Amino acid sequence: MKVAVLGAGAWGTALAGHLATRHDTKLWARDAALIDSLSRTRENTRYLPDVKLPAALAFEADFAAVLGHASADDALCVVATPVAGLRELCRASRQAGIVPAHFVWLCKGFEADTQCLPNEVVAAELPEHRSNGTLSGPSFAREVGLGLPVALTVASASAELAARTVAAFHHGAMRIYTGDDVVGVEVGGAVKNVLAIATGISDGLGLGLNARAALITRGLAEMSRLGVALGGRAETFTGLTGLGDLILTATGDLSRNRTVGMQLASGRTLDEILAALGHVAEGVRCARAVLSLAQSRGIEMPITHVVCRVLFDNVTPRYAVQALLSRDAKAE
Repeated sequence: MKVAVLGAGAWGTALAGHLATRHDTKLWARDAALIDSLSRTRENTRYLPDVKLPAALAFEADFAAVLGHASADDALCVVATPVAGLRELCRASRQAGIVPAHFVWLCKGFEADTQCLPNEVVAAELPEHRSNGTLSGPSFAREVGLGLPVALTVASASAELAARTVAAFHHGAMRIYTGDDVVGVEVGGAVKNVLAIATGISDGLGLGLNARAALITRGLAEMSRLGVALGGRAETFTGLTGLGDLILTATGDLSRNRTVGMQLASGRTLDEILAALGHVAEGVRCARAVLSLAQSRGIEMPITHVVCRVLFDNVTPRYAVQALLSRDAKAE
């Protein structure tokens, strides 16, 4: 199968390496200097250092050429940009006159200014396209790059897209499950990043494992309430793309969003943290959108609310924790 991966961040690079062990795979980045470095070193020293990429993986800086590689009916295009770049990429594809027949996106979050989920962005920009969906689940790019086991879910209304995604990714140490709850999968992938900031704050303040377990459990309740209100199914949030991704992101040391929370707890400013991080922390980007959507629907999300206050209102982490603890008792 011919596969194109659009976006050479850590996750796109790791998945391109996995795909190239079985398929004719090209990895694209808009930064020609990055493509040159990848070609020379076969390593993404910027985003995924110390992970060697397969000799079969090809690199491409020409956008039209990489789209052409994945435009056939028996090919697959994998969109590995952040949510903030998804709309632009869809427009660029349409303007180039090459819209891949089948594509799956990896981005997690809400578009900050529109509060759209990725599937809503794609539907707005490519309204006639049908064979598309999202690939998500508990996964750190470094572990995938090193060939460690991982399980992901592809969610799509198209059985053909789901089957093509399974054929592309389901081999080696990677297991792919299928489903059709695109909204539920995307809400889980977005909200877990905000909740991971909360657990990072808790861990950074040394509040203990009891507090972390409580935040994860009550955070899952917040995620589920919002997801169901937006059209997702409740059972999705107890699966890989809900609880599974939440546990990983909220507890794993490789989690960028958890790192943001821990560093906020240490007294660093958000600007300092993001400047040093070098990667996108989607929880910061979409926290306001999550809270706004919840408030517009009358949904209580107290953990998300205090995370937003710490991120954007100069509320100290300790004060935010006290605000949570002082809430009135209620039935679970």
